[in-house]
Amino acid sequence: MMEALLALAAGLLIGSFLNVCIYRMPRDISVVRPRSFCPSCEHPIAWYDNVPVLSYISLGGRCRKCREPIPIRYPVVEMLTGLLFFGIVLVHGPSLAALKQCVFAALIVGLIFSDLEQRILPDEFTLGGVALALVLPQGWGPVWVSITQAVLGAGVISSVLWLVGVFYKHLRKREGLGLGDVKMVAMIGAFLGLHGALLTVVLGSVIGSVLGLGYILLTRKDASTYELPFGTFLGVAALVCGPFGKQLAAWIQGG
Repeated sequence: MMEALLALAAGLLIGSFLNVCIYRMPRDISVVRPRSFCPSCEHPIAWYDNVPVLSYISLGGRCRKCREPIPIRYPVVEMLTGLLFFGIVLVHGPSLAALKQCVFAALIVGLIFSDLEQRILPDEFTLGGVALALVLPQGWGPVWVSITQAVLGAGVISSVLWLVGVFYKHLRKREGLGLGDVKMVAMIGAFLGLHGALLTVVLGSVIGSVLGLGYILLTRKDASTYELPFGTFLGVAALVCGPFGKQLAAWIQGG
């Protein structure tokens, strides 16, 4: 339990950094400099106002300087990342597998909220994630097996998805699937392998169809032009199929 609590603390800190990335990467701003600032008044944020979750609560969700509301995304990302880290270490123990799943979860959280806010899936998360998956082994088994699984997972499903996008664009004369989504699937496949990537795409498509259609109907948007955040749906599916996929499948079969 102590390891899981330490993972929770690490996840809260990583979530705070993810918030920086989510805001800055789509805007081509360095994640290193300048130091954290308020998006509304651009006043630098003091360290005591930058404590994950607690600072948001103590400030009442508003900037200390200009009193403009702080987006709820900030504590949500921090808490979500912390809870994911906690659950992963609780399930997998302090292991290489847990480390890899924590890295994967952090990347997915960053992609989910980047896509929700800006409809952008930064290459730093997708292509950088592919590189990390190739470096981080699945466990103590042969390295070549881990690398082979990552390469196949990254290449096969993403290639099929890219071809589907090309065919759709040729048929309908408009973009149906962004290249960012293809890169994201490559990253997911690199971490989860061929089978995990396929499950993620199928589940993400189902989630996107149900929630997306429901949102379009409720808001009365034009279904032919409205851009759904498919990367967000893929991310939710990846969190289901990734860190806890085996345990969830065992629970369903046992139930």
